Amino acid sequence: MKRLEDIHSPKDIKNLNTSELTDLCAQLRQKMVDTVSRTGGHLASNLGTVELTVALHRVFTTPKDAIVWDVGHQCYAHKLLTDRYGRFDTLRQQGGVSGFPNPAESVHDAFVAGHSSTSISVANGIAKAKALTGDKGYTIAVIGDGALTGGLAYEGLSNAGRSDDRLIVVLNDNKMSISENVGFVARYLSHLRSRVKYVRIKQKITKVLNHTPLIGRPLTALLQGTKKKVKRTVYSGTSFFENMGFHYMGPVDGHDLDDLIEAFRAAKSVGKPVVLHVNTIKGKGSPYAEQKPDTYHGISRFDPDTGIATSGGESFSSRFGQTLCDLAAQDNRIVAVTAAMVKGTCLEDFKEKYPTRFFDAGIAEEHAVTFSAGMARGGLLPVFAVYSTFLQRSYDQLINDTSLMNNHIVLAIDRAGVVPDDGETHQGIYDVAMLATIPNVTMYAPSNFKELELHLRQALYDTDGIAAVRYPKGGEDHRLVDYEPNYKPYCWDDDGGRDLLLITYGRTFGEVAALCRRYREAGKSVSVLKLNRILPIEAEVVALAAEYRCVLVLEETRGGVGDLLGSRLMQAGYGGKYAVRAIEETLGACTTEQGLHRVGLDAEGIEAFITAQTEGVYGR
Repeated sequence: MKRLEDIHSPKDIKNLNTSELTDLCAQLRQKMVDTVSRTGGHLASNLGTVELTVALHRVFTTPKDAIVWDVGHQCYAHKLLTDRYGRFDTLRQQGGVSGFPNPAESVHDAFVAGHSSTSISVANGIAKAKALTGDKGYTIAVIGDGALTGGLAYEGLSNAGRSDDRLIVVLNDNKMSISENVGFVARYLSHLRSRVKYVRIKQKITKVLNHTPLIGRPLTALLQGTKKKVKRTVYSGTSFFENMGFHYMGPVDGHDLDDLIEAFRAAKSVGKPVVLHVNTIKGKGSPYAEQKPDTYHGISRFDPDTGIATSGGESFSSRFGQTLCDLAAQDNRIVAVTAAMVKGTCLEDFKEKYPTRFFDAGIAEEHAVTFSAGMARGGLLPVFAVYSTFLQRSYDQLINDTSLMNNHIVLAIDRAGVVPDDGETHQGIYDVAMLATIPNVTMYAPSNFKELELHLRQALYDTDGIAAVRYPKGGEDHRLVDYEPNYKPYCWDDDGGRDLLLITYGRTFGEVAALCRRYREAGKSVSVLKLNRILPIEAEVVALAAEYRCVLVLEETRGGVGDLLGSRLMQAGYGGKYAVRAIEETLGACTTEQGLHRVGLDAEGIEAFITAQTEGVYGR
């Protein structure tokens, strides 16, 4: 049997027989479980696509043929088969193998993927580029049924179906039923239509009839019309894709290697865009992942024998979910919205307690915002819980459907700031800059759990328009557990001097407050201005900052408060020293601690920044 560690290229599996390929699949699953148990990662979705990946690489040849993975939650087997076995233990670690496809990592990765529903549009573009440049390679988009809740997937289907490019869309259906299977005949027809002989015979008959004088074309039309009527009666669902211009094939058993390989060969023979519908089992091969696929979709480190994950303790997310439930018990106007992140945003309890007031919009952040705006227009208090990185997808809806009418919705922005493990596509560093450009936005930034509770109440009841509460992944700083929240937009710890003012908010406040104490113990004058409400910037904040000889802003974001405040100070004629320590680079996979260190927002980095910026400030 071929050992997985001896596979350095997809070419190494081209000549393996079914028994050898089956054994290879078992090795792939074992390697995934062993690795993810130590590193955390996306397990269930990757276990479900092992045979699919092996069959793809058996039939197609990357990088000549391009495989575009939607999101990349199912690309681990692909990485292991494309010469990354030796480094796979570094999965989602700083400087290690990315948890998502990345062309900078391998020529076999066609496109960076981190957000959902993009693969068909990307593949459509790559296939068109191949066609226009004379490249005979195929382009394959692998998209899950969950990603079909995102509107971009349908925009891609609509456009791609009009082409005649070598494009194959693999619908990895591991949960919902896209097409209804009706009895033995439907199964037989789907089996037959996924065979190379069927496709080739159909093409030959059509070609002969089209060249038969007088009766050829009418007979072709008659046969095709009859076939479609029978197919729609016996096998509902295929017309959806075919009406978009695709040749539909399947469903195919996504764990039967022979069927998959035959289906892919048939798809290559069609000569037009194809949708190949593949049924898979999420978590396949792992008892605990099969039983709880949602839990093991994205999982932290766990015991590979029992499947029990390491507990991270209480988090900002869990405290948000608990607080929202408490508030909803007192106010039946409160409704909760999520975009396929029920567990990630800790809304499971809300869903159970208030099922008629809970809404999962699917992977459709744009819809979630506009839906929330509509409910707000109807007198409800919608709270949309969303990861910072995914909120970016709803920018237009925040402006046109929400802000311009001053509709009051609350954005609970989870995973704000440096986000561990998932890399550059999941960092929560753009939300402040994005929302700062939108009118009628108020944003709060709690530093501990008590502030989160207060700010959520303020967002619901003391704010109009868009009210956002942004908080990081993980728990609160142990140094801030007893820090009492302040209802005011800011807190000013003034020691009477006017040499140095440090301005910060959110998680960064813990390090700044600790450093401030050390500076004062050393006899240095330093004041701290903590922003509780970071948008809009208060006129009083500008006035206070203008009194100091040196103003330093420290924030865990990019293009945020520092840029806005600096502009306001410049307009006010400020003549002192002003500098900002924020996130200026793209962060790959890392732990939170590694990320903060890299951008200079840990204790060491903050102190070095202040020391460099205050040279000559003291003692003048």
